[in-house]
Amino acid sequence: MFNLSNVDKNQVHLLNPLVLAYIGDAVYELNIRTKVIDKGNIKTSNMHRKSIEYVRAKSQAEALDRIMEKLTEYEVDLVRRARNTHSLTVPKNADLEEYKKATALEALIGYLYLKEDYGRIQEIIDWCIE
Repeated sequence: MFNLSNVDKNQVHLLNPLVLAYIGDAVYELNIRTKVIDKGNIKTSNMHRKSIEYVRAKSQAEALDRIMEKLTEYEVDLVRRARNTHSLTVPKNADLEEYKKATALEALIGYLYLKEDYGRIQEIIDWCIE
């Protein structure tokens, strides 16, 4: 696991949501890739295609819509703040609304990762891929 000794877990909520999304993107994709591998022996080209089904912005936006009622009040607030954060990046393969929702989901995952709440990350990702 990564060394998070420089991260004050009591200050994670103060980080810019785009910073949280930056780390959350990597954590989400790694978890998805791990779940794809766990499904059994499949060709590597198929592994990539299967992973993309879950990590593209459209899929993440749809997943966020499905799980919103399962999130805590604080998590919903964090998602809302992340979704409304202005980004200089323009999405290539998604519309702006999908991109903002995907960024919000990644920010939530990043927040939980920096808080070292790995169990909650797994729970949320499991809901996302149901």
